[in-house]
Amino acid sequence: MDSKELENIIPIPSIWENLKELEKRLIQVSSSSDAYLTEISQYLISAGGKRFRPLISLLAGELGDGSKEKVIDAGVSVELIHLGSLYHDDVIDDATTRRGVESTNKKWSSTLSILAGDYLLARSSELAAESLGLESVKLLASTYAQLVEGQTKEVQFSFDTNHGTDDYLKIIEGKTASLIKTSAKLGAMASGCKEETINSISKWAWHSGIIFQITDDILDLSSDEKTLGKPSGNDIIEGTYTLPVLIALEKYPEKINKILLDVSKNRVGVNEIISEFNNDEIISESKLFLKTHLEKSKSAAMEIDNKIVKNILLDINRYLIERSN
Repeated sequence: MDSKELENIIPIPSIWENLKELEKRLIQVSSSSDAYLTEISQYLISAGGKRFRPLISLLAGELGDGSKEKVIDAGVSVELIHLGSLYHDDVIDDATTRRGVESTNKKWSSTLSILAGDYLLARSSELAAESLGLESVKLLASTYAQLVEGQTKEVQFSFDTNHGTDDYLKIIEGKTASLIKTSAKLGAMASGCKEETINSISKWAWHSGIIFQITDDILDLSSDEKTLGKPSGNDIIEGTYTLPVLIALEKYPEKINKILLDVSKNRVGVNEIISEFNNDEIISESKLFLKTHLEKSKSAAMEIDNKIVKNILLDINRYLIERSN
């Protein structure tokens, strides 16, 4: 996902000005009285990122007349949860890199990576309590519970060829769609939107989150390492069997089971077998899953009265479907 492309899709100067303020607020809120903890907890903030989730909060904030500061704090709160989860993910995955730099668990230790993640999650809750109110705190807590449930299910099914596409959808609803939905909902709530507007932008974001993750999983198998910033087929190596793999398993169970077993035992490299999952047949069937969520996301966007924001939401949908990284 390219920042410049997002700037073209969201041509509202105030949003990009607010994003600069949000970056400053991220640094402020993630600071600790302990300089060592501050260094670790701000490491991934400094490494960059597209800030897709807080951008969604800021965009949703355009639908109401509330405080700019509250909308920014809504974006900071969701980004802190996202960042905290990345620290934890790197420990779970025993990752070595993140956002083009050495991962925190490798640079420091798994223990410190977990503690820094915990700290960012705590700061998210504290900020929401101070700035956004109890309903927002409850929403963030509920969302993080969903994220953990999705991640737990993904770990549960690692290297397991007996789960299917329904299980996959439950995983991505929890680990991805839930926080993108909350990004939109929190921004709309912070800006004082009407209930029906909050519901519409939340529905749009939920289905867009599913589109985001399915596209990500297709790209993991169909893009090259230079474009992705990580090796193609990395999910297969880690035992995370995403939509294209599960579709191939349903169609050719004996053949694909053997291939996945051979990869897990290091009998073959993923580059030798990736064509089983990134061919036209499997990718086309994977993209059929996008159709339902694209239609539902578009339908929710059409309920938005603000024409400028409505068109941006539709453009984001197109971008999520067509993106190459």
